[in-house]
Amino acid sequence: MPARILLLIAAFMFFVAFVQVGVLTIAFDKLGLSADSAYLLFLTILVGSMINVPLFDMKSDAFEEGMTRISVNVGGCVVPVAFCIYLVNHHPLDPVALLAAVSTVTLLSWKVSRQVPGLGIGMPVFLAPVTAAAVSYLLDAKNAAPLAYISGTLGVLIGSDLLHLKDLRRMGAPFAAIGGAGSFDGIFITGIVAVLLA
Repeated sequence: MPARILLLIAAFMFFVAFVQVGVLTIAFDKLGLSADSAYLLFLTILVGSMINVPLFDMKSDAFEEGMTRISVNVGGCVVPVAFCIYLVNHHPLDPVALLAAVSTVTLLSWKVSRQVPGLGIGMPVFLAPVTAAAVSYLLDAKNAAPLAYISGTLGVLIGSDLLHLKDLRRMGAPFAAIGGAGSFDGIFITGIVAVLLA
């Protein structure tokens, strides 16, 4: 846990540095957020990444006690999904384009994500954001930024985590978190990079 906290603190310092030079400000500005709102969002994600809310227990094929507790990570799932809902409500997104973009990134994430021992489910970092940005721009260039964030974030969350829940049976872990561990970094990076590219 201490190592993870240090990593998150380092990530926050990296984030602050980028905001100061204007890179992430551009990304969040595309989403209609001020720099202060961006800081608040990231702090919420940062703190939330250390909180897992238990959902249910699932039978495990490998763990000696026979059960894996499935939780949802607040910073890696709850907050990003809430922000996606905010973007849907504040941007004139075409429902068909939204569904198509999310489905495309979901399918890609499901296909390329793999089990990573000791980490969970992982996938190539930049594949999802590049795909989300490209698809969003093709489907709705005017609203490409919010569409890229939503499709990138939800696509990775659904394709990499939710559709791979059954694979957790074979990983032999006593607990696993949706949007946690390996998925957290991927979801955050995907959302931001997708917006920058859109």
